[in-house]
Amino acid sequence: MADTVLFEGYVLYPYRASAAKNRLRWQFGVLVPPAWSAVQEEHALQQTEILMEPKGAAALAVELRFLHAQRRTVQRALADGTFEDTAALHLPDRVLVPWDEGAEERVGVSVPVAALTGEGITVPFTRPAREETETVHDGEGRPVGRLVRRTEAVHGVLRLRTVELDVPYRALRLTAVVENTSPWGPDPGGPADRDAALPRSLVAVHLLLGLDAGSFLSMTDPPEWAEGAVAACVNRHTWPVLAGGPGRADVVLSSPIILEDHPAVAPESAGAMYDATEIDEILALRTAALTDQEKREARGTDARAAAVIDLADSLPPEVLERLHGAVRALRGITGPDEPPDPLPDPLPGPAAGAAVFRPDTPWWDPAHADPADPVRDRVPVDGVLVGAGSRVLLRPGPRRSDAQDLFLQGRAALVEAVLHDVDGGVHLAVTVEGDPGADIRREQGRFLYFRPDEVTPLEDA
Repeated sequence: MADTVLFEGYVLYPYRASAAKNRLRWQFGVLVPPAWSAVQEEHALQQTEILMEPKGAAALAVELRFLHAQRRTVQRALADGTFEDTAALHLPDRVLVPWDEGAEERVGVSVPVAALTGEGITVPFTRPAREETETVHDGEGRPVGRLVRRTEAVHGVLRLRTVELDVPYRALRLTAVVENTSPWGPDPGGPADRDAALPRSLVAVHLLLGLDAGSFLSMTDPPEWAEGAVAACVNRHTWPVLAGGPGRADVVLSSPIILEDHPAVAPESAGAMYDATEIDEILALRTAALTDQEKREARGTDARAAAVIDLADSLPPEVLERLHGAVRALRGITGPDEPPDPLPDPLPGPAAGAAVFRPDTPWWDPAHADPADPVRDRVPVDGVLVGAGSRVLLRPGPRRSDAQDLFLQGRAALVEAVLHDVDGGVHLAVTVEGDPGADIRREQGRFLYFRPDEVTPLEDA
């Protein structure tokens, strides 16, 4: 889960450096040099505060994790043995272009909790500047260019301290501060350039905290006695949650992305796609549908982008089927005279005569649902029975409709079917009159949907 946070948004579909969405990068957990923070009001530090109940001579383990942006330029080989910068280097399987790669960095410390009282401890860290080159060969093994990776120095500090709380039980408030202390600053009077600040920044900063004896308290569901102390905690540009499996309280992930306690990657996920705001199934299908040229560009953008392309091209049908969706909220229940199912944390039994849910029974069975006929069914609207073939005027409601529906205000439409959902709602499937694609929509069964109170029957309906 920490790796997911580290690389969230790293490279987005269509996974090419040339895509507009991949030109403005590094959005989560960026700690910039203080001089840049003063100019652009981006953050230079991150503060985590959380409550913990250590036992005995407990020790606290902390791992600071972040990405260090390294600038990659592409050079082509000249006949005289020298190199010159180029915008693209075309190879049989990929197209190499300039790009900022993310190198994983970690700072670890383990300290007795007793040593964190008072001023606590300060852990400075530095990652020096460096330059590396990688020779690029063509399909026949001849050198045709090289990649030059330049990394700027970054400096930072990790501060840890605890304060004992005045609460009914022995508890401490742990404060962990991560700060970028790099001395770099923008040129006075020069243009503001975030691209120059990023190689000196800490990117996707987050913390893993662990107690070898004791536990942390949840920030979202604390015990009643600790609610006031939890509310007084100040978390700046990060949010700590209990990590590990359900029931564990000895590990915390403090993330720049808001998560729930015990976050986890869905077991259906076949691999990292770096965009948790999208649906894996859609990303996989769209990525597999890229042209060969687009895939070559993606493979040349970044090794991780290349891995996404290979993953999408190799997913078997059964794995894609798993991505289509899963129901996790249902749990087994039994009647009062039946033994409980061997499921964790069963719900109380229903009243006598209530329906009994079984894990092998679908939550909704169309074969036993109330019969409905979308073509013949009719529904009253303003005293007129409306059904397939009826003409109506569209009056989308502003609260239930999106912006596209509002563009159809006052348009005439033909009702294609009357549909009932499992919650008892009624929906009218319609095609808009004058739409040149109406016949295609009708053949494919792709309609627009409105509720009965969002239409007005036309007189000739």
